Amino acid sequence: MTTTLRPEGPESPTAAGGRTRRWRILTNGHQVGALRTTATPWGSQLWGEISELEITEGLGRGRGTFGALAAEEVLRGWNCTRVDVKIPDTAPTARALAAVLGYTERSLTLSKRLTAAPALPPGVTARPFEEPGLRAWLDRSTADYARSLVRSGLTEEQARSRAVGGQQLPQGAATPGNLVSSLYGPDGGPEPCGSIWVDLHMTDLPGGEPLAWVMVVEVSPAHRGRGHGRTLMLLAERECLAAGVRDLGLNVFADNEVAVRLYDSLGYQVVNRLYGKQL
Repeated sequence: MTTTLRPEGPESPTAAGGRTRRWRILTNGHQVGALRTTATPWGSQLWGEISELEITEGLGRGRGTFGALAAEEVLRGWNCTRVDVKIPDTAPTARALAAVLGYTERSLTLSKRLTAAPALPPGVTARPFEEPGLRAWLDRSTADYARSLVRSGLTEEQARSRAVGGQQLPQGAATPGNLVSSLYGPDGGPEPCGSIWVDLHMTDLPGGEPLAWVMVVEVSPAHRGRGHGRTLMLLAERECLAAGVRDLGLNVFADNEVAVRLYDSLGYQVVNRLYGKQL
């Protein structure tokens, strides 16, 4: 039995300046499935992705494995240094295949449908992030994110290419369509307990509704363990609803068990799991 890939159609450019192509998976010349390979530039590197993998005949015969391995070879030929695959939480068989092929689970994508504005704890207030400290906060958050990327399996160079700071905030905390706020506790102290940045209109759902995205959420070290992370998320939900946005999403690293438990307790559902490996 010989399993190969054959182009299903012409290669296409992507909006991000990369390339993508859909392939037929053939066994002895007969189509048994299909998949897509995509290469996306991040800094000086190309990042690979395998998506739309489906086996239509002969499940359980290793055809998905052969197809994925052939797709990796395509991405190597495109000079990709790493490959990621996003797998729905409802697809345990695909997750098992990724593990067998040496992929490591890096992060979870979560989302929540917002229905009613939650109340904030008594004595807690929120204010726009004070501009003088915004750049330093974003730089620190970017550095923390890069370190988390390395822990998840990326090289330092790859982490630097993926971690970005406040380029999406050209007008600082006042950039339209963004919530950049700090939380102050009931003790009335001058220092914030934590801060949050939410892109209120990051993308559109298939039905055309906006999906807000948590970009950064951080509790100050001296105030951790007091429930302020939960309060920051409640603040984000209130602001989303006030802006007419009813869906809020975020990414969390798979090894961040404390954060995963927090989001689960707030009603966020796992949508996708991201697996990756070096090529």
